[in-house]
Amino acid sequence: QVQLLESGGGLVQAGGSLRLSCAASGRTFRTYVMGWFRQAPGKEREFVAAINWSGGSTSYADSVKGRFTISRDNAKATVYLQMNSLKPEDTAVYYCASSTNSVIATTASSFASWGQGTQVTVSS
Repeated sequence: QVQLLESGGGLVQAGGSLRLSCAASGRTFRTYVMGWFRQAPGKEREFVAAINWSGGSTSYADSVKGRFTISRDNAKATVYLQMNSLKPEDTAVYYCASSTNSVIATTASSFASWGQGTQVTVSS
């Protein structure tokens, strides 16, 4: 079992930046992929970014490429999402997720453990 706790959300103006953190605890010694998803009101949960154990492979949704960067620090059992040039359409609850798979997947069903989410609001 893996427990995940997101932090770093908040209210920012369009064009601003935020860095989200996700601290993992429990059985973090296994090979796993970490990812970020988001869900806006009335919308389905969508993939944002993912990273493998070594950090050598990453994947991003087209809507965030060039603006968001995912990274991880395994010594701290923490994954980060640096969000720059934020847009109002980025407003959503952002969820951290963990997968026991060894390869990156972009579907929510591929991630077994989830955090409770952190709110990101971008004002126009």
